[in-house]
Amino acid sequence: MQNVRLIFMADLIDIEVAYAMLNKQKILGFKAMRGISALDAIKASNIQAEFPEIELDQAKIGIFGKITKPGTVLKAGDRVEIYRQLIADPKEIRKQRTAAGKSMRKGGNTTEN
Repeated sequence: MQNVRLIFMADLIDIEVAYAMLNKQKILGFKAMRGISALDAIKASNIQAEFPEIELDQAKIGIFGKITKPGTVLKAGDRVEIYRQLIADPKEIRKQRTAAGKSMRKGGNTTEN
């Protein structure tokens, strides 16, 4: 006799996998087996078919904006997010804006009337 495991609705949880580019975002909702890991959920969502640039071995992932490990077991209602690498360091951008603002306040405007 074959070993058959029946899947009951109680064994399934609703989860989402999200990824966003500047011009395109996608949140895929689906049912998964209770005990699924964040990484397995990403793979099961097949989101890489739509975003082939995702490199799971390098990407940081999180659950609702909080960085998590790929092996983290998901709970019902969790949204796994795949984060892109930053183009620029936000701290450096703030420093540049602050420096530009200070020079403007000190008479950085060099046009004469």
